[in-house]
Amino acid sequence: MSKAIHWSGVFPAVTTQFNPDYSVDYEATHRVIANLVRDGVSGLVVCGSVGENTSLSTEEKIRLVEIAKDASNNRVPVISGIAEFTTQQAIDVAADVEKAGADGIMLMPALVYSSKPFETAQHFRSVATSTDLPVMVYNNPPIYKCDVTPDILISLADCDNIVCFKDSSGDTRRFVDVRNEVGDRFVLFAGLDDVVVESIAVGADGWVSGMSNAFPQEGETLFRLAKAGRFDDAMPLYEWFMPLLHLDARPDLVQCIKLCEEIVGRGTSLTRPPRLALPDDDRAHVEQVMRKALETRPSLPDISK
Repeated sequence: MSKAIHWSGVFPAVTTQFNPDYSVDYEATHRVIANLVRDGVSGLVVCGSVGENTSLSTEEKIRLVEIAKDASNNRVPVISGIAEFTTQQAIDVAADVEKAGADGIMLMPALVYSSKPFETAQHFRSVATSTDLPVMVYNNPPIYKCDVTPDILISLADCDNIVCFKDSSGDTRRFVDVRNEVGDRFVLFAGLDDVVVESIAVGADGWVSGMSNAFPQEGETLFRLAKAGRFDDAMPLYEWFMPLLHLDARPDLVQCIKLCEEIVGRGTSLTRPPRLALPDDDRAHVEQVMRKALETRPSLPDISK
């Protein structure tokens, strides 16, 4: 397949909304996604870490892709996260979401097993060669305990439909290392909210964002200012955003992001166990950060220029 994809800008890692009995609230999730598209995001990632992928059944994942495709109405690409225990399970889910209409997949390493580098590379290669969809390789070693290093990614450069690398390690030097070896072979995406401007400065084309679920216009504006090199305009917005963006780097990032969504009326804070509601002290901290952010919410610079 062709490497020509048009993935750039902010792709929120969309939250999955639940009913009080923890069943998926598809109507509410449709509304969340439609509102994000209305507010100008450039793409969508469903069933990612923030979407609680590992707490969902395969049938729920397929339905969520269908919901996202309907809500987006082909205005932005819809990428489906894939996080499975085995390579074959990931291959099977990739086939399912391709049938459901996904425009691409965001592939995580095989979960639970701590693979060696050659095993990690083979997992990505096997899934990618099983599908016609473009693949975003997702690296998040703090969470998934498996590090997709630049050397591993570079070894996959011959796999045509591995087209994108999302890095949540926080080490922006990796983007430079990859470009030094293979140029622009891979589209690079920031995956950790609180290093997004630094990531853009060293070549990131996009941002899979957690906190843009609650602040999509601020996220897209920040990204576009930085991408245009308008750092004098970007930095005041980044400084305002930073206490919120730090919430994306916590182990309980899903609960934090969904609470922020709830506070601004864009979703609910309910998560599916084993994720539980934030303890009182943590909830109070998030509420305090949000209160200050909303009190000082800046006017956004013009990004149409």
